[in-house]
Amino acid sequence: MKRSPSKFLGVAMDALDIPQLNGLIAESIQKQQKWIIANHNLHSLYIYHHDQKMREFYAQADYTHIDGMPLVFIGKILGHSLERKHRVTYADWVWDLMEESANKGWRIFYLGSKPGVAQKGADILRQKYPGLEITCAHGYIDVRKDSPENQQTIAAINAFQPHVLMVGMSMPRQEHWILDNLEQLNTNIILPSGACIDYVAGAVPTPPRWMGKIGLEWSYRLLSEPKRLWKRYLVQPWFIGKLFVQEIMGFSH
Repeated sequence: MKRSPSKFLGVAMDALDIPQLNGLIAESIQKQQKWIIANHNLHSLYIYHHDQKMREFYAQADYTHIDGMPLVFIGKILGHSLERKHRVTYADWVWDLMEESANKGWRIFYLGSKPGVAQKGADILRQKYPGLEITCAHGYIDVRKDSPENQQTIAAINAFQPHVLMVGMSMPRQEHWILDNLEQLNTNIILPSGACIDYVAGAVPTPPRWMGKIGLEWSYRLLSEPKRLWKRYLVQPWFIGKLFVQEIMGFSH
């Protein structure tokens, strides 16, 4: 698929829906190529503009989908051809992705979450999608590139030979890890997937899906985890608001 991203708030994002994202995975597997499919939301935008390594990660990404209705709303205001379907969050995509993987024989390796959580989520997915090949490892490891624990994790991933590697260590830890270890990883698609399997396992409450469609999923998450998420949802958006005003006024980022 030829890339033609929308560029606003200082970043490039691709208008992709779930069928198109699954199509990209199929394309990378068919071509035997290794692609990163990243994502952007308001939180990642804040980190991007404050973290050089995060900017290096997105420069390496082959595609970047939109994970958040606020970015769709902002993009539409700024004149980009974005629709609700272009907001793809893992709480929605994971089910379609796993069904497609079971049907097409894609092997999934999930790295992330607390010990036991990813395994519980994987068990639920195997039960729902018979034939799904998924294995996992927790993300509470020494992520230094040359640490024995990190190298053992990479060896386990490569031994499984996954078509899709999902890394759920939260931002920006997961992006940093992917960037540090990209050359060693033998897979087709790499997805920084946040708390994806935590939702499946029930370790993190899933917001009602209607809230995401109207851009209010953040409020549910804030009420569920105020201590951890207050800064993300009550402080960081002011910085994004400044970027938006600058864009309206024609300033470059």
